[in-house]
Amino acid sequence: MSELDLDLLRSWEGREETREDVLSLTPVQMLAATLDRDPAAFSDGDVLPPLYHWLYFPSLTRSVELARDGHTRLGGFMPPVPFPRRMFAGARMDFRGKLHIGERVERVARIEAVRYKEGRSGPLVFVTVTYELRDAAGLKLIEEQDIAYRPAMESKSGRPRSESVPAPADFSREITPDERMLFRFSALTFNAHRIHYDLPYTQGEGYPALVIHGPLTAVLLADLVTHETGQVALEHFSFRAKSAFFLGDRMTLLGKRLGDTVELTAMSDEGIAGLTANAAL
Repeated sequence: MSELDLDLLRSWEGREETREDVLSLTPVQMLAATLDRDPAAFSDGDVLPPLYHWLYFPSLTRSVELARDGHTRLGGFMPPVPFPRRMFAGARMDFRGKLHIGERVERVARIEAVRYKEGRSGPLVFVTVTYELRDAAGLKLIEEQDIAYRPAMESKSGRPRSESVPAPADFSREITPDERMLFRFSALTFNAHRIHYDLPYTQGEGYPALVIHGPLTAVLLADLVTHETGQVALEHFSFRAKSAFFLGDRMTLLGKRLGDTVELTAMSDEGIAGLTANAAL
């Protein structure tokens, strides 16, 4: 498809896909170890930590069927957006109950909307996907994800200008994700997107270094909330990716408590808010 055919892309709206999985213990312990938390703190029957559901329901695409970027080829469940650069732009999650480690869960995915937008860096197509997770007792989680697609970059991307530093945090954590953390997170989420491990490919997309997964940053912020507040579950979590972090960047994870909510920010050393989030306790 040489030109953007919005009518064709919007014909994917309403398409659904159902998967089942068991929320097994080992991936939970492996992600905890990746985040430098104690894996022995988790057992079968425990509440699944927020965002750990991303460890399950993988797309079991055969290697020969992967697209050049490492994702499943578009045109199946996801619409065939002709733009090659993909970004997980944000998500909104409402927790209707607690998921537990060891139980079987069904996930229904639905293409909710396909939207075109002219951004500061050029045209974008946003695909919003809704996920509903149910266990034997009923609906437990509703999640909306925004996936952004952009054309190929014509020149190297520069870093954005600095933003004002947020108000003083109630708690924080500094972390510098390295190659091992990126590798582990890609493996745990069965994510073959090459911008997280293939430097020549990443530079060809216009990035200066390997890109730190936006979902990894979101998981680190959710982990900060549960670790600092002692809450094992949340009522709501949402995040928006604003600027990429790259390998070697030190993140400062900040949490500001406002009543029953926590405002969260992942800041770079240059004062850039790469990702912002909100958690309801």
